[in-house]
Amino acid sequence: MAGILEGKVALVTGGASGIGQATAVVMAREGARVAVADRAEADAAGTVALINAAGGQAIAIGGDVTREAEVAAMVARTVSAFGRIDCAFNNAGISGRAVGPAGQRSHELSQEAFDTMLAVNVRGVFLCLKHEVKQMLAQGGGGAIVNTASIAGLIGLATSAHYVAAKHGVVGLTKSAAIEYALDGIRVNCVNPGYVATPMTKDIIDERGQDILAKVPMRRFGVPNEIAEAVAWMCSDKASFMTGASHVIDGGYQAA
Repeated sequence: MAGILEGKVALVTGGASGIGQATAVVMAREGARVAVADRAEADAAGTVALINAAGGQAIAIGGDVTREAEVAAMVARTVSAFGRIDCAFNNAGISGRAVGPAGQRSHELSQEAFDTMLAVNVRGVFLCLKHEVKQMLAQGGGGAIVNTASIAGLIGLATSAHYVAAKHGVVGLTKSAAIEYALDGIRVNCVNPGYVATPMTKDIIDERGQDILAKVPMRRFGVPNEIAEAVAWMCSDKASFMTGASHVIDGGYQAA
C-alpha cells in the first residue's frame, strides 16, 4: 500500500535529532523524498543514513535558518535534487537554555538573549516559509507547510517570556500565511507539542521532570515519533481541509 506522502518531496529543518529527525524518517516511510536540513550538514547526514538504510531517498543540507541567503540555498538545493517541494516542516529552533541562564524572569533577560531567541524561532520560520511558498507558487499544484510552535505559543509560562513570545509569533505567522495562500492551494499549519523527551529538553526533564509530569494528565512525556506521525498526516492530502490550525499534542497539559 502506498504511503500518505507517496510521490511528494519534503524539506525538514532541524532534522538532525529529536522531532525533526523522527519526522524526516516518518515522511520517508510514507513515500516522500526528503531533504534533511540542519545547521551543519554533517549533523543532518545521520538522519539521511537512517532513511537511506531503510530504502528511502534523502539528502543532507547544511544552513542557518536565520540567514536568508542560506535558507534560499536550502530550498534551491532541495529543488535541484528532487525537482520540487510539496511539503515542508519548519522545525529548527532553540530552547531558552540555549541563549542564557535558566529560570530568569522577564526583567532579568538580556536583550541579546531575547533577540537570539526571536531570530531563530521566529525569523527562521518566517524565512523558511517565505522561500518555500515562493517555490510552491512557481511550480504550481499547491503544497503543505507545518511550523513547529509549542504549547508555549498558546499559553504563558513563567521564566520563559522570550520563548513564549517567539512561539506565539509562530502561531500568528502560521495563521496569517494560511489566509494569504488558501486560494493558492498552499496549506499552512503549526504543531504545538507539549513536553517531549528530546536532546533539547533533556536538562529540564532531568531537573524538573516530576513537577512537569504532575501537570500532565497522561503522566508521561511525549516521544518524538508521536509528533512526527501528526506532522506527516498534516502534510498529506488526508488533511486537505486543515489550514491555519494549531495542532496541540501535549498529553492533556493545556486542558488541565
